[in-house]
Amino acid sequence: MHAGPTPPAAPTHPAGPARHAGMTLSDIVGRHARCTPDGVAFRDGPLTLTWAATDARIERLAAALAGAGVGPGDRVAVLGLNSAPHVEAMVAVLRRGAICVPVNFRMVAAEIAYVLTDSGATAALVDDTFAPVLEAARAQVPALAAVLTFGAGYADLLAAAPERAPAHDAADGDPAFLMYTSGTTGRPKGAVLTHRNLLLHAYSSIAHSGVSGDDRVALSGAPLFHIAGVSGFVLNAVVAATTVISPSGGFDPVAVVDLLERERITSCFFVPAQWAAIVAVPGIAERDLSALRRLTWGAAPASTTLLRTMIDTFPQAEVMTAFGQTECSPVTCLLRGEDSIRKIGSIGTPMLNVEVRVVDDEMRDVPRGEVGEIVYRGPTVMSGYWNKPEETAEAFRGGWFHSGDLVRQDEDGYLYVVDRKKDMIITGGENVYCAEVENVLAGHPQVGEVALIGVPDPRWGEAPLAVIAPRDPADPPTAAEIDGFCREHLAAYKRPRDVVLVDALPRNAAGKVLKTRLREEHGATRVVADPAV
Repeated sequence: MHAGPTPPAAPTHPAGPARHAGMTLSDIVGRHARCTPDGVAFRDGPLTLTWAATDARIERLAAALAGAGVGPGDRVAVLGLNSAPHVEAMVAVLRRGAICVPVNFRMVAAEIAYVLTDSGATAALVDDTFAPVLEAARAQVPALAAVLTFGAGYADLLAAAPERAPAHDAADGDPAFLMYTSGTTGRPKGAVLTHRNLLLHAYSSIAHSGVSGDDRVALSGAPLFHIAGVSGFVLNAVVAATTVISPSGGFDPVAVVDLLERERITSCFFVPAQWAAIVAVPGIAERDLSALRRLTWGAAPASTTLLRTMIDTFPQAEVMTAFGQTECSPVTCLLRGEDSIRKIGSIGTPMLNVEVRVVDDEMRDVPRGEVGEIVYRGPTVMSGYWNKPEETAEAFRGGWFHSGDLVRQDEDGYLYVVDRKKDMIITGGENVYCAEVENVLAGHPQVGEVALIGVPDPRWGEAPLAVIAPRDPADPPTAAEIDGFCREHLAAYKRPRDVVLVDALPRNAAGKVLKTRLREEHGATRVVADPAV
């Protein structure tokens, strides 16, 4: 049962063999280096790395981190585009016994500075692309003592480091990752995921989804700052699959199809907006994609039309629905391929090692067919939010983790998402928590009050729309002024795509903003800006 506070910033544990109660991701990479040294771990453009080479590079980078003063329990931020060195950086942090803090490369300096400060990061690993924004953030974080790069100078960094890092025997119950996720309070929270959380998630995925020895070439398309990217690599590592790195920072569906065909990819994950672009690639039916065995989608809703198109486009492959959230490592429910038509629209059934209930506000189970919140318990659920005991206690009230998702269960036990209890927008697979954006907009001198809602968007599924009541009706802010203000404080995907001005926000008798009415009145508002800008 889950209760209790977040682990302390510098956890201490008893010494001795009893502490090492299982393998970590770092151990698994080392095992492959010993047992199958010539097996291919990565293909990243022209770079091909065996497990032996990968392990040796990770060991040297862990030694470099030790030389920079990083010790067990320290937090190390990792910021960069998808690459083999990026994965090596994350595993090197774990090998040192430190805690990896993946940073969303879409964030601006102020957002990065908050993550660095909240996590107490003392070091960072960054690729060349994002070194300038990290330096801008670092100016606000005096505690960040060391920055190492895994870009153009990475080979020199490894060559200069000792071959062996100081030994550290991490326990599988130690924190491994702090995955930052925003919340209804408006400030991102670090979900503490242990080595055990992530490895048991991988084992559960293997058992539930039927991953076999033939699934040996997996495409890593999700960004590595996202839990889908992290857990995807953990799964690949457990089964010793070759991970093919797909470039991040921009999505080119034609290039992805080329990669699927050229590399003979057997399994991959994309969000629905990406799958919609992939199946629309001209001439895709003529491509040799026969190696594909398992296609997975998640992180945002998908239409039944898209799912049927995916099934028709890839008849030899199993189309799977993955549902969950960062705090659960992340997948909690899966819909297997044999049910993809029979139960179309469902998120499937709970994965192995995930216990679920559908409850009302008083934690009473609701009858099948009725709507309630899905709550979770099990070894893949996070240990808590970093240094946030009150938020942790609230999330685990009643001994179960509260997802904020409203679902119903049919007579066969299959689950269907009905709504989100949390005030959240999903745009292109990214979660945008309204309170965070509203808090930023409230700081604009011309904004009196503001509410953020999601409106339909043909490309991204949803897009944020800001409904603003000006502080002075005679001097309202323009959309350009709001956008310029947000560019200083918010990542591009969080910024409102449009602005609607109103005299006042509608409220109920208790003073709560009626977002349902705002969605009814403004839900068809045209979305004019490109979120990638």
